[in-house]
Amino acid sequence: MSAPRTVEVGGAAPYTIAIAPGLLDDGHCLAAGIRGKHVLLASDANVAPLYADGVEAALRRARPGLAIGRFVIPPGEHEKTLVRFGEAMGALAALGATRDATVIALGGGVVGDLAGFAAACWMRGIDVVQLPTTLLAMVDSSVGGKTAVDLPAGKNLVGAFHPPRAVVADTRALRTLPKRELRAGLAEVVKYGAIFDAGFLDWLDANADALLARDDAALAEAIARSCEFKADVVARDPREHGDRALLNFGHTFGHAIETEQGYAGTSGDGLNHGEAVAVGMVLAARLSTALGLAPMADAVHLQALLQRFGLPTGMPAGLAPERLLARMRLDKKADAGGIRFVLWDGAGRARLVTGVGDAEVLATLADTRSS
Repeated sequence: MSAPRTVEVGGAAPYTIAIAPGLLDDGHCLAAGIRGKHVLLASDANVAPLYADGVEAALRRARPGLAIGRFVIPPGEHEKTLVRFGEAMGALAALGATRDATVIALGGGVVGDLAGFAAACWMRGIDVVQLPTTLLAMVDSSVGGKTAVDLPAGKNLVGAFHPPRAVVADTRALRTLPKRELRAGLAEVVKYGAIFDAGFLDWLDANADALLARDDAALAEAIARSCEFKADVVARDPREHGDRALLNFGHTFGHAIETEQGYAGTSGDGLNHGEAVAVGMVLAARLSTALGLAPMADAVHLQALLQRFGLPTGMPAGLAPERLLARMRLDKKADAGGIRFVLWDGAGRARLVTGVGDAEVLATLADTRSS
């Protein structure tokens, strides 16, 4: 296997993101971030049967003395709860995990968020190594140290900032990813171009067929470039006091949709996270146009690219704009001054905007039909 492509994340707690096919079988790469002898391998019931045995075997080859336990949850956003968090605490206790223990998060964003939060809280903080198996997790949730669980009132309301010790992204894992989940991850990839680099949007358009065909080289390039954008922002603003908030482009609308639908994306009765973000980005772009910040042509081009990747771009049926607005008021990005929206001045130029009137938000929600 050739040397993996790497992205360095700086700041007070620097770490490396390794990207290549076959890394889940590379015990030395997997074990490089493990300091002690206790490892809790956290996964879900979809991913664990595919990869957990192989990851454990690779770790034991590299570090025969490891004590490895497993914690496996049912799949789905609706499992990212305080109840499952409590079960993770119990699994660490049963393992006898000490302060130099490591939680390994093997799975998508739900597993990564839950396992990372467990690591942040056990003995006031132990190491977590992220092994993302979805594109969305590789380019977003595994990078940057945000960890959380959901409440019925909203998504990711209980959590902590806890940077990983390492991130290992095996592009070969994307071959087993359902097509819908691959497309959901591409929404987050598109987001980086939308907020930072219009040229990256052009690259995505030119390479859309290769990405949808799961070409390793195209995927590695998209993942690396996305992680480089995020790493740069995270190093400057690790706790989201400034520029990091721009990474939430589309998320204020998207989280409200997910919450209002009861996190039903896994069951097929609602949008999953990436799909909700795709709709949210179109809503944010159109709100930007309504406020006179950006040309409509850029919103149209963004919508067309998302549709090329097979993503929804219109409001799902049956969601009341007034209910979504109420959800947005409880979003983590709101403050005493009201809802803070990440909008744009056009492709590649995002900005944080406050003081947006309810009427403009409601009109944008009402005008964006299902697509």
